[in-house]
Amino acid sequence: MELKYDISVVVPLYNEEESLPELHSWIKRVMDENKLSYEVMFVDDGSTDSSWDVVEQLHAQDVNAKGIKFQRNYGKSAALQKGFEAVQGSVVITMDADLQDSPDEIPELYRMITEDGFDVVSGWKKKRYDPITKTVPTKLYNWAARVITGIKLHDFNCGLKAYKNAVVKSIEVYGDMHRYIPPLAKYAGFNKIGEKVVEHQARKYGTTKFGLNRFINGPLDLMTVAFMGKFGKKPMHFFGVIGMMLFFIGFVFFLYMGIDKIFFNETAERIADRTEFYVALAAMLMGVQFFLAGFVAELMGRTSSSRNTYLVEKTIDAN
Repeated sequence: MELKYDISVVVPLYNEEESLPELHSWIKRVMDENKLSYEVMFVDDGSTDSSWDVVEQLHAQDVNAKGIKFQRNYGKSAALQKGFEAVQGSVVITMDADLQDSPDEIPELYRMITEDGFDVVSGWKKKRYDPITKTVPTKLYNWAARVITGIKLHDFNCGLKAYKNAVVKSIEVYGDMHRYIPPLAKYAGFNKIGEKVVEHQARKYGTTKFGLNRFINGPLDLMTVAFMGKFGKKPMHFFGVIGMMLFFIGFVFFLYMGIDKIFFNETAERIADRTEFYVALAAMLMGVQFFLAGFVAELMGRTSSSRNTYLVEKTIDAN
């Protein structure tokens, strides 16, 4: 695909009617001052307020303001995925619509991608304006993400990030995987991942759209990303190995009991009355189940389509 812009800014939004004009004006000013060609892709994730009307008004004022509106709320990951599919900039910037991310960071993020050669640059909100009930769990979560993924980032969940166009066209963001785009990029072969300290601003309008469920979903998604990155294309290497080990353990138990009964202890209790028999039987059955799970996963991986379908209600100049 021919790239038409220096920068594409993808802004997922949900009920952010108050902040959109100010955010767009801010982005436009930064782009004009730095003489960068751009597009801003607002992805309305099924807002129930007048956010889409605001996007239409912004497009009437600036043709570089574009939009996609979902028929219902799918979540931030779906909004980012649809935005990634539509953008045509050589560098893709993501930022939240609530004005907590500063567009003034865009020129340096762009430079780090185009001049320093990074594939991904993640923002780090070193000084945050969040309550302690959010900052403490976030630190624990970021520590776990660093350990599991091997990517040394301080703030995986920062919405302000920059990517080469090839990165966003090569990955699929689904579920709540927007938190783990750097690991997804790494597993897709984009290994040069950097970090930049960015300004975090207090929320000016509205309220946060994320509840306590993120503290449950986050760790689960982290395990999913780690598993898919290592075994997504070869699930048999995970399930099959466990299955073979369990089956082998059970078989050794049966072999031991058989030899003991036949050659050394003929008058002993029946094999079926021994505790070891049920341990061996359970191990062998579980081994077979794990092996079959890996086999079925291999078949599904080879036959299923990887793309999700999201119902788009309206678009504004989004190819």
